[in-house]
Amino acid sequence: MTAMDIGKELAAQCGQGKNQEAIDRFYSPNVESVEPVAMPGMDRTQKGIQAIKGKNRWWVDNHQIHGGTVEGPYPHGDRFILHFKYDVTPKQTGKRTTMDETGLYTVKNGKIVKEEFFYSM
Repeated sequence: MTAMDIGKELAAQCGQGKNQEAIDRFYSPNVESVEPVAMPGMDRTQKGIQAIKGKNRWWVDNHQIHGGTVEGPYPHGDRFILHFKYDVTPKQTGKRTTMDETGLYTVKNGKIVKEEFFYSM
């Protein structure tokens, strides 16, 4: 699969809330994930598919997700960008908010090897 093919499929699965299934299908076992800041109890950079799945579980467990959209992919060679908007309530604060985030994904040998997230803090 090309980066564009993977981007389209990833956007479709994330748009349906099937993030864990997408990780299983499209991510390299040695994938690296980089956030702008560290999540509670985690480093800013996570390495390996199990760490990425754990980070994703943490997100779902700690937020009430009311809805969301995924736009893209916007391709650039072996990379693509997806734009996410989520309507969420963090369980820690109970304050409903809209999260606007962009993910830059790098693909090698038909698998995502790196994801980098960008959002306003």
